This record gives sequence, C-alpha cells and structure tokens, in this order.
Amino acid sequence: MRDGGDAVIEALLQEIRARMEPIGVSVLEARISHLAYSSEIAGAMLRKQAASAVVAARRMIVRGAVSIVEDALDELDRKKLADALDPERKAAMISNLLVVLVGDREVTPVINTGTLYS
Repeated sequence: MRDGGDAVIEALLQEIRARMEPIGVSVLEARISHLAYSSEIAGAMLRKQAASAVVAARRMIVRGAVSIVEDALDELDRKKLADALDPERKAAMISNLLVVLVGDREVTPVINTGTLYS
C-alpha cells in the first residue's frame, strides 16, 4: 500500500461503481480505512521481526564482548602479565571470556586442576 496506493483506491472505486450502478447507487469516493493481514501472514511477519531483533541484540552483545576481551588483553599487556601466557593459553582465556560474556545462561565456574598440555 505504500507504493501504488492511489492505484489500488482507484481500482476499488471503479469496482464498487460497476457493482452499484445497476441498482441506481452513485459512488463518488472510496477509501480503505482498515487493512489487516491474515493471521498466518501477521504471525509470520511477527516472527521475522522478533528474529531480526534477536539477531541485532546478539550482534551488540558480541561487539561488547569482543571489546571487553580486547580491554582485558590490553590490561594484561600493560601489567606485563601477557608474557606469561603462551598462545594456546591466551586462546583458551579468550575463548572462556567470550563464552562467559556472550552466553545467555548463568555461568558455572570450573576450577582447572590440570594442565592444557595433557
């Protein structure tokens, strides 16, 4: 209805005039005052809108999480603690931080008593 609404209204007016003329009713104007989608289409549109909102929210969460991880790595570098982490441990730390920050459930702490190199 955004594009070509006038054409739809004109077609409606012509159709109503054609149907009313045989019974002697003259129609001067026709308007659409209410337009509703079928329940199936409305439901599908609502699901699509909700899915888009979830995706946008997730993108924002991921951007924030990545920013927090970058800040953590920068802080470790400033305090000269990053040198103690080999690439594998740094990758594990980044992975763990992202899981905690991006996850949508409560975090369950795990105490690692072993080593990554088993």
